[in-house]
Amino acid sequence: MDNVNYRDLSRYRIEMAESKIDAAKVLIKEGMYADAVSRIYYGIFHAARAILALKGLDSKKHSGIISLFNQHFVKTGLLPRDFGKIIKNAKDLREESDYDEFYMVSSRDAEELLKDGTRFILGIKKRIQEILHKLDD
Repeated sequence: MDNVNYRDLSRYRIEMAESKIDAAKVLIKEGMYADAVSRIYYGIFHAARAILALKGLDSKKHSGIISLFNQHFVKTGLLPRDFGKIIKNAKDLREESDYDEFYMVSSRDAEELLKDGTRFILGIKKRIQEILHKLDD
């Protein structure tokens, strides 16, 4: 990630996260729960990458992003412990719905994940603002 403006990258990734959540809301309304779960997971994933960008961190693997996120933000107490559980749950649910042939995502699962994903993204946006504010002081 050489010659990258980390603030701009972080902002772009948060916008992507919010866009995925917006798409998930439409999909849930249409009863397309598995597709909604996928969008929610990617919203969460982009938000995690947004905050990692401020430290110049990234990974080519989803598991690497989750590991870095937990290591640098959850285990350090910069973000709530349940954020680590939210990203893991979202990844697991997305993988089950995408790869298990007979797995059906319920409306309740999709709506619960949407609630968690929205809280996750809002929490990360808030923490990013706090980090940027400290950098500007």
